[in-house]
Amino acid sequence: MWIYINQLADFVGQKVTLKGWVANKRDSKGLAFVTMRDGTGFCQCVLAEEKLAASFEATKFLSQESSFIVSGLVVADEKQIGGFEIQADSFELVHESVDYPITPKEHGVDFLLERRHLWLRSKRQWAIMKIRNATIYAIHNFFQKKDFALMDSPIFTGSAAEGTTDLFKTDYFGQEAYLAQTGQLYGEAMAMAHGKIYTFGPTFRAEKSKTRRHLTEFWMIEPEMAFYDLDMDMDLIEDMLRSVVNEVIERCTPELQILERDIEALKSVNQVFPRISYDEAIAILTGKKEVNGKNAISLLESDLSTTKEKIEAIKAEIIEREIIVNDNVSKKGVKNFNRTLVGQLKAELKDLEEDERNIPQWIASAKNFEHGNDLGGSDETVLTRMFGCPIMVYNWPRKIKAFYMKRVEGNMDYVKGVDVLAPEGYGEIVGGSERETDLAFLLEQIHEEGLSQEDYEWYLDLRRFGSVPHSGFGLGLERLITWICKLKHIREAVPFPRTSQRLKP
Repeated sequence: MWIYINQLADFVGQKVTLKGWVANKRDSKGLAFVTMRDGTGFCQCVLAEEKLAASFEATKFLSQESSFIVSGLVVADEKQIGGFEIQADSFELVHESVDYPITPKEHGVDFLLERRHLWLRSKRQWAIMKIRNATIYAIHNFFQKKDFALMDSPIFTGSAAEGTTDLFKTDYFGQEAYLAQTGQLYGEAMAMAHGKIYTFGPTFRAEKSKTRRHLTEFWMIEPEMAFYDLDMDMDLIEDMLRSVVNEVIERCTPELQILERDIEALKSVNQVFPRISYDEAIAILTGKKEVNGKNAISLLESDLSTTKEKIEAIKAEIIEREIIVNDNVSKKGVKNFNRTLVGQLKAELKDLEEDERNIPQWIASAKNFEHGNDLGGSDETVLTRMFGCPIMVYNWPRKIKAFYMKRVEGNMDYVKGVDVLAPEGYGEIVGGSERETDLAFLLEQIHEEGLSQEDYEWYLDLRRFGSVPHSGFGLGLERLITWICKLKHIREAVPFPRTSQRLKP
């Protein structure tokens, strides 16, 4: 009976058939230990010459990524990957993979991205994509349970939604059109029909950014709710993030363990998210206001000192362990253990040295931050470092936010916007606001942005006919996954990344 690896727990002591690919293999006299992957998990298959007889000869063709079929007894063994083992009594080679280009040795990022179609098969990338799938499911689950209607916004649009020129332009049967940068304006129209909606689809930004946080094609979740104010909007954001992250932890603990993700750090979503105004955030960032007795500038200076100490300690340990690796007396197992540890220490050292370079820049940026500017990546890192959990920064200067955001009563220079900043240096993952309902002010904003009023007449109709207070937000799927998985670069959070430097494969 053909089953999948993730079903093995239900078949202990029974004979089953698995179909998959070789993830790893080691040989011993009369034995081949093959780690199979089948898309649902990994399992060790023990192929013994005494059981397979003449067919055992074919095991020598089981190179990395060769496909094969194996049948045998399911044995529970917690020491093995996945907790089970197949003791094979029959085996069939489906296809021999010759000279598979991605080997266990370390490869450069460009090499791997050029072979992304194959890199996706690696255990780490498999785990990330499993978490991506679970995250998408959890998002739909959250909104569907709250009776939101899933709606679709167009990918081709006739105008910009946020007044930016960073758009992908195309010819649409003789008309100028753009790839959508957001579905939000259409979401507002659909919310006036259904009350609570969300869109979930691809969006595009033509920024020539090379940062680890940017893609040119990414997926956005954009809820829009009639009769919601900013406080209700923030409540929903917090509820959603808490629900989604907890569901992913529950469903994907093995995958998070493959990534060596600190699950306790993710559980910071179970704290109440601090909500601070833009003005408070700037006071904290510049060291003028403390948080629980902590000063941002002093904390960064302490971080720098600790980082320097760790660097010196790791350098010393690397020297000690490399002596063992290169001596003539230590056993092979001891050498291999120390060789592996040296590799891990060097990777840690690289990260620490990057921090050593960055922290002084963060300190300078924080000290010299000018009120009224948008927060940069380092500023967001510093703020979340003060709290250790996601935080919400609300009520932003009007000049740095989109034209559709509602002004703050009593202070027309500010708008009711909110950014959610993820901890551990991952920055903004959600941006939202209460939407402006004043028709005259929207017209003023459209003209101030240099936009065509004609292009927005349909949007302005939403304020002419049955206008109500309403709010919404946008969640960047890949940014959320990058934080959940603690990835160094957002390009790993999507199957085939599109950046300003990469269009293939």
